[in-house]
Amino acid sequence: MQHTGRLAALGLALLAARVDAAPPETTRAFLQKHCVECHGAKKQEGELRLDNLPTDFSVPASAETWSQVFSKLEKREMPPKAKAQPKESERQAVLDWLGRELRTAVAARHLKEGRVAMRRLNRFEYQNTIQDLLGIEANVMELLPEDGSAHGFDKVSSALTLSPVQMEKYLEAADVALDAALGIGPQPKLVEERFAATELLANWENKTYRPLESGAVALFNSGYSPTELRKFRAPAPGRYRVRVSANGFQTDGKPATFRVYGGSFGVGGKTKLLGHFEVPADKATVIELVERLDARGDSLKVMSYGTIPWQNEAATYSGPGLAVQWIEVEGPLDAKQWPPATRRQLLGDVDLERGTATDAERVLKRFAPLAFRRSISDADLAPYQQLVRERLDKSMPFGDALRVGLKAILVSPRFLMLDELPGRLDGPALAARLSYFLWSTLPDAELLAVAAKGDLARPALLRAQVERMLNHPQARAFTADFTGQWLGLRNIEFTTPDARLYPEFDEWLQVSMLRETHAFFDELLRRDLSVLNFVDSDFAMLNQRLAKHYGIPDVTGLDIRRVPLKSEWHRGGVLTHASVLKVTANGTTTSPVIRGAWIADRILGKPVPPPPANVPAVEPDIRGTKSIRDQLARHRDIASCAACHTQMDPLGFALESYDVIGGWRERYRISPERGQRTETMTLVVNQRDMRVALGPQVDASDTLADGRRFHDLGELKKLLLADKEQVTRGIAAKLLIYATGQGLDVTDEAVVSDIVRNMKAKNFGFRTLVHEIVQSSTFQTK
Repeated sequence: MQHTGRLAALGLALLAARVDAAPPETTRAFLQKHCVECHGAKKQEGELRLDNLPTDFSVPASAETWSQVFSKLEKREMPPKAKAQPKESERQAVLDWLGRELRTAVAARHLKEGRVAMRRLNRFEYQNTIQDLLGIEANVMELLPEDGSAHGFDKVSSALTLSPVQMEKYLEAADVALDAALGIGPQPKLVEERFAATELLANWENKTYRPLESGAVALFNSGYSPTELRKFRAPAPGRYRVRVSANGFQTDGKPATFRVYGGSFGVGGKTKLLGHFEVPADKATVIELVERLDARGDSLKVMSYGTIPWQNEAATYSGPGLAVQWIEVEGPLDAKQWPPATRRQLLGDVDLERGTATDAERVLKRFAPLAFRRSISDADLAPYQQLVRERLDKSMPFGDALRVGLKAILVSPRFLMLDELPGRLDGPALAARLSYFLWSTLPDAELLAVAAKGDLARPALLRAQVERMLNHPQARAFTADFTGQWLGLRNIEFTTPDARLYPEFDEWLQVSMLRETHAFFDELLRRDLSVLNFVDSDFAMLNQRLAKHYGIPDVTGLDIRRVPLKSEWHRGGVLTHASVLKVTANGTTTSPVIRGAWIADRILGKPVPPPPANVPAVEPDIRGTKSIRDQLARHRDIASCAACHTQMDPLGFALESYDVIGGWRERYRISPERGQRTETMTLVVNQRDMRVALGPQVDASDTLADGRRFHDLGELKKLLLADKEQVTRGIAAKLLIYATGQGLDVTDEAVVSDIVRNMKAKNFGFRTLVHEIVQSSTFQTK
């Protein structure tokens, strides 16, 4: 009761706080002396005017503007370095007053409204939740509209609206999910068959492969390869076990690599890579994979990798290839038991054909708390039971009536939204926030049980649950989703590098790019290594394909492993990951503007505002006649562009030594005009010599806005790491936004400062950061 009384008193005090907090004389004098010249009646740089800005902090727009002023002053970004600087005591006095007033106003608003608006599950979370709740693998995410994003993430409540169109799609997705869980319809035909390698060969094609006396078939082409398994068609969507017997052929004792695809290989059909595999030379070896085929009628294709793209003299061809003996297919594995086990998981022992109203109530009473991620009352359940009862009273078949109740639960706001009330989160709400942070899905039974007992309010037990969850396989979702959004890796397929400029790029390289960054992230998290490794590290996570791309010797095989680095290899930290370098390029050229803005935002936590609408983008000259540096120098002469470009362009120039696929370069590759004489270099790609034209020398040097100069990325990294707290703060802020689903305000800045201070005592460990966020007041309140 005393605790409740103190909260009530605090609430009254906050709500009674001054609406218009007039600044003290010292603050007015500070603003007049250092700010009004550029942000006053005569001039408003950045469209900001301070001499008449209201100090009514209860108005969100005013509070937001003053928060930006606070941030600029605290980070010493204002006044500009070229202007006279205030005394530290003067700056601190303004920060003390402004911070106090902002925190009071924001705390009052949080007490009344909550910090985070009601948040809908995004598409990724919805799919994971449906699959884990019902035990299915149906792909429902593609049915849903794309999510909006804010602050760089599609988990932020302000961007996750709920429209009538989305509700229609949720109804459709619920039907698909329930069909899969209940096993509606006849049992799919099961396939358990071994196919001879000759079944891979098209009837019209007999010159690109070589039949062997053993009955195997030697495949050589890594490009055009009509090797679809013609006699297999998936009888239904689902998981299939595929086994391939193969070995290297004419590989001089070296292993052979091949890939397997699934899908529809006709014109306009959808296909997907199921995996790359390695087999030894001259010894038949069986590889096995279990993967989902998404549609009835899908087939399989086996293709060699790293061999010649095309040849049609297989009978005499002496180059390397792949010998395939046979392929076995078994599936769909989900339908070996029918009805599927998921029906019993959902219904228990209730008969879908002969159930009663009482049976329906039992099913809904068991299902609803799991779907809503908390215990519910009889009153909460009553509307869903009533839906079923009304239909049974009208003689609707039991299965159809029950489905109405289940579907209503799956489109309820309590399922689609995170159930959070203003103030400190209760156990189930905290469990859900934690689970969607680290697993992107609903809490499991253990986490819900701990939450129900109130044990998540105990820091040690909360920490134990975080440790358990980080060690769980479902934490892979955290790695993929956070890096996908924070680093932009979801965009890895948005561009296709120009094959004339970058003939060495291939699908396996792109897959390896993602695996490197995911493995690097996991390594930092698992060992609690410093987040400063994101800027620079003395190791990388590589396989043979990526090591070859980076020019790093003695790394073999398909598997990613930790490799110590040497300075002459020009690697270390995510800034040199090919994945990051590819998503910050357009497939043909690199732009210091794009890459510099990326570093400023994603690593330093200092996003650069978008350019004015009337200013055209700078397009690099792929002919090599104009340097990007000269083009940007002219761009910086435009007054409205200079302020931002001096901040981001130098950061981007440091990455100019890396091309659009993340390779190290000393000269640009160009597409010369007809008749233009250029130097060339020769690359060996898939058993062929490929020539590319070379343009100007790369210059990766520049000067930061504060006057510090660097010659290359290595020197820039040292300059960035001179302020360890700022780098840590930028990364911590990004993760806190992702974890809570809300942008940060002035009250959160103090929380971030506490997190960074606590991390410093533990060498800025990444796992420590996760724990500090979960234990913070920002994470544990709405």
